[in-house]
Amino acid sequence: MQKESRIFLAGHGGLVGSAILRRLNEEGFTNVLTARRDQLDLRDQAAVNYWFKANRPEYVFLVAGTVGGILANSTRPAEFLYDNMMIHGTVVHASHLYGVDKLLYLGSSCIYPRAAKQPIPEEELLSGPLEPTNEAYALAKIAGIKLCQAYRRQYGSNFIAAMPTNLYGPNDNFDLSSSHVLPAMIRKFHEAKVSGSPFVEIWGTGSPMREFLHVDDLADACLFLMTHYDDEQFINVGVGQDLSIRALAELVRDIVYPDADLVFDRSKPDGTPRKVLDVSRLEALGWRARIPLRDGIQATYAWFLERESKEADPRVAVATGLS
Repeated sequence: MQKESRIFLAGHGGLVGSAILRRLNEEGFTNVLTARRDQLDLRDQAAVNYWFKANRPEYVFLVAGTVGGILANSTRPAEFLYDNMMIHGTVVHASHLYGVDKLLYLGSSCIYPRAAKQPIPEEELLSGPLEPTNEAYALAKIAGIKLCQAYRRQYGSNFIAAMPTNLYGPNDNFDLSSSHVLPAMIRKFHEAKVSGSPFVEIWGTGSPMREFLHVDDLADACLFLMTHYDDEQFINVGVGQDLSIRALAELVRDIVYPDADLVFDRSKPDGTPRKVLDVSRLEALGWRARIPLRDGIQATYAWFLERESKEADPRVAVATGLS
């Protein structure tokens, strides 16, 4: 990509998209194209085609989608499947129709079977049943991978795909009804601290093992792959190390509210027992994650506090239309 290349960032307002936008701006790219949901419904093929015809992007980062944690996935499976399949389908097809030079599609590590080999190599895809609590989202993401590969094989399109592990960072979703585990923990511990509650409730047994990647590291990896990777095989993006949900809760507690006790609600689902990615293929290309988990959580909590402060200030609320 040249600094003046026309780059479409689909999903620029989300956790991942906002991080990629920051990185593109830092690197001096001057022609980044974005569209809000009220400006462009990415589920509408005719609207997407019209937008591509008018704007003619040369490169596309496809990071838009409907996302959420176990509760959201379990209660809104139709929405997760429909929205994501349509978004992937319209943008990939328009990228083919209007001659995009290269597209990076971002999936999720939930594509892998519940009982996948650990750490999970890319070859584990479709080797067994999926985790039931996020099956709809996983199926949509798998369809996105296969779509990119199909357009490569049939049309020679330079469409690549990357599968990140669990993400966190600024602009994350901290709504307890739809958030992922780490931002949910940050909010729970913060609210317990504010209210003076002596304990924080954690879903499940605390035994599942998870891997976490700061979204700024993912943004760095996306630019790296857009520049250095052109293969059909999708590629894992992560840190290659995991920890238990209990250990994660203890780490968040130490940062946010050290006085809280942990209470585990064993009636709630654990999800996949373990999920850590084999990132040897990406590391062989020369890329590694750089942000330590503790540092990343501390920075994310600082961002959360700043946002909470702004939303609580009536002068800010009026200025931003929050009143």
